[in-house]
Amino acid sequence: MTAVMISTMVLCFALTVSVAVSIGLASVLGIHAANANMLISVKEMFSAINKFPLAAIPFFILAGNLMETGGISRRLVEFAKSIVGGIQGGLPMTCVLTCMIFAAVSGSSVATTFAIGAILIPALIKHGYPTAYAAALQATSAELGVIIPPSIPMILYGVSAEVSIGELFIAGFGPGLLIGLALMLFVHLYCRWKGWGKHDGDGRLSFGKATLQAGWALLMPVIILGGIYGGIFTPTEASAVAVFYALVVGIVIYREIKLQDLYAILRKSVLSSAVIMFIIANAGLFAFLITRAGVPDAIGHWLQAVLQSPALFLLGVNAALFVIGMFIETSAAIIVLAPILAPVAVHFGIDPVHFGLIMVVNLALGMITPPFGVNLFAACTVAKISLDRIVTHLIPFVLVILACLMVVTYVPQLSLALRDLVYAR
Repeated sequence: MTAVMISTMVLCFALTVSVAVSIGLASVLGIHAANANMLISVKEMFSAINKFPLAAIPFFILAGNLMETGGISRRLVEFAKSIVGGIQGGLPMTCVLTCMIFAAVSGSSVATTFAIGAILIPALIKHGYPTAYAAALQATSAELGVIIPPSIPMILYGVSAEVSIGELFIAGFGPGLLIGLALMLFVHLYCRWKGWGKHDGDGRLSFGKATLQAGWALLMPVIILGGIYGGIFTPTEASAVAVFYALVVGIVIYREIKLQDLYAILRKSVLSSAVIMFIIANAGLFAFLITRAGVPDAIGHWLQAVLQSPALFLLGVNAALFVIGMFIETSAAIIVLAPILAPVAVHFGIDPVHFGLIMVVNLALGMITPPFGVNLFAACTVAKISLDRIVTHLIPFVLVILACLMVVTYVPQLSLALRDLVYAR
């Protein structure tokens, strides 16, 4: 059964069949090869999505789309520009900083790419930056959308590995800030070397005026994250609060969302949510079948025999996840691999929350690496260029994040210090 499933999935990937269909077809053929009851597929697909924390996914996607249409994104850009926009390379730094702030509400890197990229990619091009560089920068910066909480991949890891989502969220701040600051430093030095961005400060608002304009937008992550860690509501309930807040701000306060806009916003959100849920359903069935076949135990024993130390285990897992992330969508990879790898990590004495951050940061790289990087496709759509044009500009960004990944991997306190402080043990 396992051989049929894996070979079918690999063949489908080679034929560029969508990830969800590839995983689902491989699972169905595996059931057929094992002469099992086909009703298992329906039961396990339903069970995979019949989990309360997953309700946060459509809500966070909807909140991101409401922020984009309601003028919240634009005001966050002006606020970030007022802080870092006055120095050389300030506009690319604004892109990174805005994505960091937007990530504290949206939970989705693709939503971040469209919401912020629609504003900043044209601005970067207008200030003389190459179109390919602007697209590569936006795609990379938007990766922070799944690292800084709230994060949809963290929710999926928490559900799959049975780890506290609240602990994952609080642990994500350290790696998120590290990657954000590293990217800002890199783009500043790179722009100085290239001679770009000497006039990035033209037309920026003063810090006070930008803060006043973005006040309601900046209050949003404070309410969401403060409510979660203050024990007022759960991460899932926070997603519904985010939608309500974005709706009120966009319609009543900023008055940029009209009633006729709601249908398009809801339709876009439903389609995005359906794609993710379809992947989760199929990946859940796949994970159930390979678990029943004993694959996780076999892989665990093999890893323990080959990789004798935690350091080697983490290095091997990082190398494997980096390659896997290039070809498999992040959500599907987490749902399939988390139940397999998390118990092995615990055996090596690795905190499951720390391991979850390693998985999320590593697989988030798959969003900006060809051939299936979803952020790349989104950024190229906004910039109206082909994917092959941005690869050269993308390589330095990938190297920066890989360096940060090594720090996240081998300095666990970066992730766990704040978690241990908030969740006193």
